[in-house]
Amino acid sequence: MYVHTTERGIVLDSQMRMLKDLTDAIGVSGNERDAREVMRKYIEPYVDHVETDNLGSLVAVKKGRVDGPKIMIAGHLDEVGFMVTQIDENGYLRFQTIGGWWSQVMLAQRVVVQTSDHGEVPGVIGSKPPHILSLEARKKAANMEDMFIDVGAEDRAEAEAFGIRPGDSIVLAPQFTVMKNEKYLVNKAWDNRIGCALAIDVLKNLQGVDHPNVVYGVGTVQEEVGSRGAKTSARLIGPDIGIAVDAGVAGDVPGISEKDAMGKCGKGPQIVMYEATLISHKGLRDFVTGLADEMGIPFQYDVIKGGFTDGGAIHLTAAGVPALTLSVPTRYLHTGASMLNTDDYVQAVRLVTELVKRLDAKTVHEITYA
Repeated sequence: MYVHTTERGIVLDSQMRMLKDLTDAIGVSGNERDAREVMRKYIEPYVDHVETDNLGSLVAVKKGRVDGPKIMIAGHLDEVGFMVTQIDENGYLRFQTIGGWWSQVMLAQRVVVQTSDHGEVPGVIGSKPPHILSLEARKKAANMEDMFIDVGAEDRAEAEAFGIRPGDSIVLAPQFTVMKNEKYLVNKAWDNRIGCALAIDVLKNLQGVDHPNVVYGVGTVQEEVGSRGAKTSARLIGPDIGIAVDAGVAGDVPGISEKDAMGKCGKGPQIVMYEATLISHKGLRDFVTGLADEMGIPFQYDVIKGGFTDGGAIHLTAAGVPALTLSVPTRYLHTGASMLNTDDYVQAVRLVTELVKRLDAKTVHEITYA
């Protein structure tokens, strides 16, 4: 990846521009259209065709050997966000959280309301200034039910004139940032546009390669609310091998011990052994870790005790699918300022690209029944 600093600011190469476009796009669970169209734009040149399932998951198909195994590489398009539930008489918005939120990271954040007819409306999650809070109140976490969004409307009529209606999606405002150490990138929605980006780059790497299988690069919908799109897209595909790619927890910050989170930024992608809905298939896990060792690709093991990924849905398709979750360690997940190291992403792309090249029918059979 290439970043060049000029007097006019940062110049991004095509791969970095893709990462920016993916994470800037709005894609709250249940309304992933904009993010899906960005993924379609970048993946379409490298595949035979693109389709969607009936929930909206994007499925891009690249044929190597047409009677070979079906390999599903899935990142999820959706991000955590909010939904407008009410507009009060003074023009303030009440909202429902979508996905997992911690109230501490929500107050005073800039947001964007995505309307059906009038484009995007900026807003702020309202908060009381400390000047009027008691000492006791300052010690307590804010209650989500008391929060509201200020879009600068004088009253309900003006908010409605902006095009805002109940059911509209809300996301934290994008602020793509290249850090001083240019390997580190910050924005909303790395969870999980980084998985969608990986599917794009793997299929790009397979151009002109005689791979022994059919590869499906998938952007699933509604992962943050129960891996719903992974269920429907996997049923559409009927994969023989499933690789879910997600943003993983990076524990290399003050206050987090290795007992809580083992991953570290810059130390390679994470091989997830266990999560709430998936015990990674041992045959597939051993094959992937052996391949990483052979290629000199650094990797880390991970366990997600209380979370889940699309791998949990994929592996229960039909009679069962050997599945594994691969993650890119990310700091400050489910906030507007998540941070990752591009070295981990590059190594993850290398690993999955080489994996696909080796998954012929014989190897998939051996993995499945290892």
